[in-house]
Amino acid sequence: MITIRAANLSDTAIVADFNLRMAWETEQRRLDISRVQAGVAALLSDSARGTYFLAETEKDGATVVAGQLLITYEWSDWRNGNFWWIQSVYVAEEFRGRGIFRALFDHIHVLARARKDVCGLRLFMDAHNSGARRTYERLGLKQTNYEMFEIDFVTGQSAIKKAVAI
Repeated sequence: MITIRAANLSDTAIVADFNLRMAWETEQRRLDISRVQAGVAALLSDSARGTYFLAETEKDGATVVAGQLLITYEWSDWRNGNFWWIQSVYVAEEFRGRGIFRALFDHIHVLARARKDVCGLRLFMDAHNSGARRTYERLGLKQTNYEMFEIDFVTGQSAIKKAVAI
């Protein structure tokens, strides 16, 4: 059984931990724990920034957080609505392949479809993450022609990054 709920400030530690794990697994990147915890707490303190959703399940008779998904918002003047961006997706290794991400995705998909101000869902992924690509395609997400560019003021890296927006 999987239950989905919105995260709150008391979930800062688990969300930050999952973000650190995700950064390492997907990019072999070590993040500063203090910065990540502060960033998670800032978002959880201001719903205008986004909403984390947590998937909970049972393990050894206790309820545990098995995965997470973050929604942030991007206004589209072309569509007169918000895209919900799916970010910070992480499922703890021991719970992978058990429908955790599908439950998270289905939950936000239903929420988004019920709102008149949401025009669609988007996400980006590392172009080399073939497992994620297969999962997203199975859920009906389509690859677009957009590429992502960035200048990262935190790390000081100014590079053009090729990524896949789905």
